Amino acid sequence: MAAVARWWRAGLPGLLVLLLLRGARAEQTEEHLKREHSLTKPYQGVGSSSSSLWDLLGNAMVTTQYVRLTPDMQSKQGAVWNRVPCYLRDWEMQVHFKIHGQGKKNLNGDGFAIWYTKDRMQPGPVFGSKDHFLGLGVFVDTYPNEEKQQERVFPYISAMVNNGSLAYDHDRDGRPTELGGCTAMVRNLNHDTFLVIRYVKRRLTIMIDIDGKHEWRDCIDMPGVHLPRGYFFGTSSVTGDLSDNHDIISLKLYQLTVERSPEEEKRDKEVFLPVVDNMKLPRVEAPLEPMSGLALFLIVFFSLVALVFAIVIGVIVYNKWQEQSRKRFY
Repeated sequence: MAAVARWWRAGLPGLLVLLLLRGARAEQTEEHLKREHSLTKPYQGVGSSSSSLWDLLGNAMVTTQYVRLTPDMQSKQGAVWNRVPCYLRDWEMQVHFKIHGQGKKNLNGDGFAIWYTKDRMQPGPVFGSKDHFLGLGVFVDTYPNEEKQQERVFPYISAMVNNGSLAYDHDRDGRPTELGGCTAMVRNLNHDTFLVIRYVKRRLTIMIDIDGKHEWRDCIDMPGVHLPRGYFFGTSSVTGDLSDNHDIISLKLYQLTVERSPEEEKRDKEVFLPVVDNMKLPRVEAPLEPMSGLALFLIVFFSLVALVFAIVIGVIVYNKWQEQSRKRFY
């Protein structure tokens, strides 16, 4: 992955990078940039045009160099969300971001989140977005809320998969529900900072390039992650008593074409609720799909036919009974 990062930064075509990788990797992967799910300069029409593929929310604002989710001011929240649902099977999201502000260490906050969720444009308490979400959240948390924090050093990157039944625990910085994480010193740096979220064959991998060396460093690697297709990408941020500038320079989504064996095809079935293997999530019933107009019409029609049939049978039986009663009387 370090070699890939160097070739990618150098601007080599994706096909050439792929050729360089052949023979070095047993699993062949092709990458295609999906512009309908990508946010790049000059951010034409973002948040202001009905034809834009991205919507702004809250205090988010667009400049020529970045999309600022929140300014370095207290009690702000903002987000940018893709309008197009993603139906890709395997994908990779590359995030170019910058976090900076006037606050000293541990006197800044709160961080930002990258989302792949069923719902979009819904503000809430989890880094500016709704709690009890359906999907994946990746959190770049810059402030430790839990007192006596010793095991983790902040800023800290973590990930969470939710089927709508779980709440993000702010007081414990999401520890009870995290899939994994890593320390990432990303504030007030003079070089570019990147994060990549890769989802291939139900495996979630998160890597970071924050040291200015153009090399990816592992952060999270979790197999057995099942995410439905048709969810939305977005990113959000929030500030409280402490603040920072949270800037998104680009979001680039790549479609990954990966070879699968027949056995892998059988195992890789479509899911309708997010789930992680060997991780118990409170059971939630899958939402029923709404009936189409034709189905509703047929149900009403056949119900009326059955009702009329029952009435006719009832009238016939009643007439027969009356006829038998008259015969007995005479």
